[in-house]
Amino acid sequence: MIYSIEPKSPLPIYEQIVTQILFAVARGDLEPGNLIPSIRDLAAQLVVHPNTVARAYQELEQKAILETKRGRGMEVTPEAVSICRVQRREIVRSRIREALREAVASALSADEVHGLVEEEWGHLNGHTSPSES
Repeated sequence: MIYSIEPKSPLPIYEQIVTQILFAVARGDLEPGNLIPSIRDLAAQLVVHPNTVARAYQELEQKAILETKRGRGMEVTPEAVSICRVQRREIVRSRIREALREAVASALSADEVHGLVEEEWGHLNGHTSPSES
């Protein structure tokens, strides 16, 4: 799995790491028992301070998504998949809610918002809408 951060994001770097691992577990890229990169390795890969990665791992451990295996490193817990799927849904719901608040505040209609969502979904899936042809 390739991790990346967006330095200009308003989301703190450790939260970006948490979210990426959460989503990777939810979609099955990281399975229970899989080891994740060490703090030093991931910090070097992302060019961030090791304390940032340690904070992300600590949060994931508190959420029962990761556990420390003495002498082996951090591994995905057996219950992580169900936890991550619930949290993934809540993260996405929260982001959608915020976008909808902005749409309402800017007086976009439900049809306009629906059209925008369909367009963006198409872009993400490599399709273009008929209006873009």
